[in-house]
Amino acid sequence: MIIPVKENKLEELEMRKVFCNTMIELAEKDEKVVLMDADLMAAMGTKPFAVKFPERTINCGVQEANMAGVAAGLAVEGFIPYMHTFAPFSTRRALDQIWLSCAYAKTNVKIIGSDPGVTAALNGGTHMSFEDLGIMRMVPGATVIEPTDSVMLADVVRQSKDLPGIFYFRLLRKNAIKVYEDGSKFKIGKAVKLRDGNDISLIANGICVYEALRAHDMLKQKGISASVIDMFTLKPFDAETVEEEAKRTGIILTCENHNYLSGLGSAVAEVIAERAPAKLGRVGIKEEFGEVGPVEYLKERFGLRGEDIAAAALKLLGK
Repeated sequence: MIIPVKENKLEELEMRKVFCNTMIELAEKDEKVVLMDADLMAAMGTKPFAVKFPERTINCGVQEANMAGVAAGLAVEGFIPYMHTFAPFSTRRALDQIWLSCAYAKTNVKIIGSDPGVTAALNGGTHMSFEDLGIMRMVPGATVIEPTDSVMLADVVRQSKDLPGIFYFRLLRKNAIKVYEDGSKFKIGKAVKLRDGNDISLIANGICVYEALRAHDMLKQKGISASVIDMFTLKPFDAETVEEEAKRTGIILTCENHNYLSGLGSAVAEVIAERAPAKLGRVGIKEEFGEVGPVEYLKERFGLRGEDIAAAALKLLGK
């Protein structure tokens, strides 16, 4: 069962802490679980795992492509490796090894890319991935997930241990806004409807889910009824929910902390082009590189706030 919270608040635990706790839990139950990193264990908060399971912790150093190759080798030997580094390095930099050694070879490797999009904040443009979802969406057979909060994160990571194949988790490191009550269980590949509405459908993922909820409230004050969909799985994609929303409201606005090309906006566009024509707008990064700044400033700079989503919705509605 999925239970949305009644009030969205900043979570007490950082996502990286919840990730580490979940990995320790999995490792306690299954001796095949291995944690890997490219010299970012302090940044990711996974040192407690290394203390408890030093024999199943591998720090490959700043060698992301090599880490993917090592992960593939471990998977061939029956282990379940979870490899982490910042999102641009776990995708752009290691893509060939992920593509061939992991995916083409049909290995069982779980990839975590942290600090996606504007959440890279003060690390700046070199670390600010606006393309990682699009890259991983193109990997044949990969499962691509962006957990919305820590409740969802813990649940989908637990599920992934016993599911074969390549997984990519796009993971916020710091505190998320709580969207779901503790104990909620999610179906990978099935979107969650958080609000009902008849005038326009807001389909969002990641940090933009909370911003879409804010936009829903702003639009409601103007007499506009907006549904809000959390599309946390980009692949396999929930085309049925998109088709349903396209037929019901006829107007869809996607909202993502990612280039509006190749990610959520593109996935939705493909569905409505093939299955259910609808009017489409896309809130996302318009083919730009990142820059240095606090997250709230960057959300405003790149037009990802609830205010920006509401304005885009009004424009789509012709109001």
